[in-house]
Amino acid sequence: MTALLHVSDLHVSYGAVPALRGVSLELREGELRVILGANGAGKTTIIKTILGLAKASGGAIECLGAQVVGLPPHKVHGLGVAWVPEGRQLWGTLTVLDNLKMGLFARGDNAAGRVRIDEMLERFPILRQRQGQLAGSLSGGEQQMLAIARALVSGPRLLLMDEPSLGLAPLMVSEVFRLVREINAAGVSVLMVEQNARQALKIAHHAYLLEVGRIVANGPASELAASEEVQEIFLGGKS
Repeated sequence: MTALLHVSDLHVSYGAVPALRGVSLELREGELRVILGANGAGKTTIIKTILGLAKASGGAIECLGAQVVGLPPHKVHGLGVAWVPEGRQLWGTLTVLDNLKMGLFARGDNAAGRVRIDEMLERFPILRQRQGQLAGSLSGGEQQMLAIARALVSGPRLLLMDEPSLGLAPLMVSEVFRLVREINAAGVSVLMVEQNARQALKIAHHAYLLEVGRIVANGPASELAASEEVQEIFLGGKS
């Protein structure tokens, strides 16, 4: 499989404080990979640096055939990368439909984009029902569906997801993970940051374990899930 994303020896600092220290990882076409770690480990910084929202002080990132370190976010998005941010970051005073249209900002309001919006409204019936409603009035789970749909309307080859299950009720968490697996099965490659290690390892092909800015372990998700050390540190003991 072709590597859609290759991160090599990535270093990022916030002022004098190092956030990432020599991180290397990759994502191959068709894969679903997950980055696991505690708060403050640097997970979100990896995503933001790929997107051009954080500045690398060293290392390289090749994404969809282009070197992206130093590229502005709209150029990275234009390569075929979409993002589901932590906390959803919707426009709460705009309608559901207008939020979906914002997902097309780098592609233009073209016929293909309008078709994808219709596809998202078909895939998420609750969004069709609420398309004229303000996004800020939706429940947390509905907002997460909207954030995912907004990312997908651009027709990405690579989807970056930052803590998609954060703050959701258990039933909605299960629904989000089912949806992530469905998106990947439909041909979109996914790199996901998650704290819910147990659920993430069930659906991922490969996992990276991040501690204080360093990758401390990586491998097939099923093998890491079976590791006693991983179970103790990341999964709270054997299930």
